[in-house]
Amino acid sequence: MSTSTDTAEVVVVGGGLEGCATAWALAERGVTDVVIVERSTVGDGGTGKSSGVVRCHYGVASLAAMATQALDVFENAEEVLGTDVGFHQTGYVVGVGPQNVEALHASMANQRAVGVRTEDIDRAEVQRLWPVADLEPFAAFAWEERGGYGDAYQTAQAFAAAARRAGVRLRQGTTVTGILSAGEEVTGVQLANGSRIHSRRVVLAAGPWSVPLLAAHGVDLPITVHREQIVLIDPGQDLGPVPVFSDLVSLQYVRSEASAATGNRGSGGGEILFGNSDLAELEPADPDRYSNQASSDFLDLAVEKVGTRFPGLENASIASTYAGCYDVTPDFNPAISETPVDGLFVAAGFSGHGFKIAPSVGRLVADLVVDGKSRDVDIPESDFRLSRFAEGDLLRSPHPYVGAGQMR
Repeated sequence: MSTSTDTAEVVVVGGGLEGCATAWALAERGVTDVVIVERSTVGDGGTGKSSGVVRCHYGVASLAAMATQALDVFENAEEVLGTDVGFHQTGYVVGVGPQNVEALHASMANQRAVGVRTEDIDRAEVQRLWPVADLEPFAAFAWEERGGYGDAYQTAQAFAAAARRAGVRLRQGTTVTGILSAGEEVTGVQLANGSRIHSRRVVLAAGPWSVPLLAAHGVDLPITVHREQIVLIDPGQDLGPVPVFSDLVSLQYVRSEASAATGNRGSGGGEILFGNSDLAELEPADPDRYSNQASSDFLDLAVEKVGTRFPGLENASIASTYAGCYDVTPDFNPAISETPVDGLFVAAGFSGHGFKIAPSVGRLVADLVVDGKSRDVDIPESDFRLSRFAEGDLLRSPHPYVGAGQMR
């Protein structure tokens, strides 16, 4: 067993999307003596299972601000990160029933106040974009031209590569077994091979695996691990470059799944990815041991929802399925925060939002590490403080959608 030691100004625990974005953002701030410690390989955990939807439609203004600022990175990835990240700017449309029209417009107004480009779109235009859809139950729609979908795994790799070019070190196949501290101050991390990395700043960005590392220091991170199932559908026809469609009537979302031959603007006849937006009941799971396939009940749900909303898909069939895990907090929003242990920070509990806001998450964590607070007035660090859960002051949308919970 090794007893060697290493040192770093900052240790980032977790080489998923948020951890790599944090290391990149720290390097952007001039902090390059950083080590990313990943127990497997970059993006091998929850990152690789992301459905990859990119939208700014959030009722929480700070999340909307994070999402719209992240778009600048996705749209300019080759310049900012040095490589393409698989972003397809197909657009994003969200539709609501009569009971949610007021909430939709109020939410859109708040989004525009933080820079989101969102606008009303009429039924006829949505029908043109999605000709196979039944739009009768909808009373209003919102449209984001800059929305779309991307590849979270590819994006994590790009962040990691950009960080390494700036001098950040990456240790893959290395498991952190504990956070070291002296009194109430962090001193580094303990590794499974017996060695240590000494540091006065540690960022936990390990999703649900962050929970036991914090618990060992008496810090509660309230996360439920939820198994999120995804179904890929062969539409049986070439749909063209359809936008992401968020259906808040039947609580589902669909997007095209680009083939290797398609470009930045659309699907070109690929599959359709279906996800369920109804998370009223979570399916608890062990993130290290869970079924990677959709259940028969979920397949039935997908067939029912897709068949009802898209009756024009007369020859559609199930192509494949997979599952990943969400790290869900009580308010479905992340903890991006200092902790009671001085020098120990956490970025976890993304509840399905992590991909689309990742560049902004990295920058917020870097701000906390370097300055102790956010530099962006539209993204106050207090919104995402870990202590809000114990305080009972949850981060909620001021304009929630009836039936749609806190996912929007």
